[in-house]
Amino acid sequence: MKFIGIIPARYGSTRFPGKPLADICGKTVIRRVYEQASMALDTVVVATDDERIYDAVEAFGGKVVMTRPDHKCGTDRCLEAYEAITTPSWRAQNDKETVVINIQGDEPFIQPEQIEALMACFDEPDTDIATLVRPYTDKDSKEALENVNTPKVKWDKKTCVAEMFSRKVIACADGSHYRHIGIYAYRADVLAKITQLPQSPLEIAERLEQLRWLENGYKIRVGVTETQTIGIDTPEDLTCAIEWYKYNG
Repeated sequence: MKFIGIIPARYGSTRFPGKPLADICGKTVIRRVYEQASMALDTVVVATDDERIYDAVEAFGGKVVMTRPDHKCGTDRCLEAYEAITTPSWRAQNDKETVVINIQGDEPFIQPEQIEALMACFDEPDTDIATLVRPYTDKDSKEALENVNTPKVKWDKKTCVAEMFSRKVIACADGSHYRHIGIYAYRADVLAKITQLPQSPLEIAERLEQLRWLENGYKIRVGVTETQTIGIDTPEDLTCAIEWYKYNG
């Protein structure tokens, strides 16, 4: 199985414009994501629609491709990047044995073992799509659990398959709660199919693209991580990330 990491990175974030180029103790967010991902993957590529991000990635020696500015989600940008770095004849021979990993460009502290846990989901030959979850614990506040900026996951612990994603509080059958870690992996042939699906009602209501896949019958296998990371959604998150890095980096 071949694994390719792709990091979608837009400049025009609504809540935090320019966040891929924000500085965390001497390195940009996008550079930290790239370097962390490269510890687990031989091939990592940034997919961006902005020349400033493109130039910044080239400057630190990373691989980067320019993509269209009109993609509605990171999955669509991943497909364009994957097609840009491969040829049609190569894809015809290798798509079914290639997994594209969509690594969020705002997760500067993603750990190699988290990516490896996601890759391990494909040890099961019927896995088409996979993602990661992390359990909420007694140390997490009620506010953290109820934060609508953090999607939650209900999943079947026997089959390791996701049943529902929501920004609201949802629980597994045993009453436990899990946070969704927004990293996905797809077999390349499946990636090409799911990007052709129209947006679904649940996806639009929740603003979560993975609900489109569930509503169209795709199974999403779940890997579990205990590692806590800090996603950068707002300038306040960046401040927290800087403080965390000063003590843990």
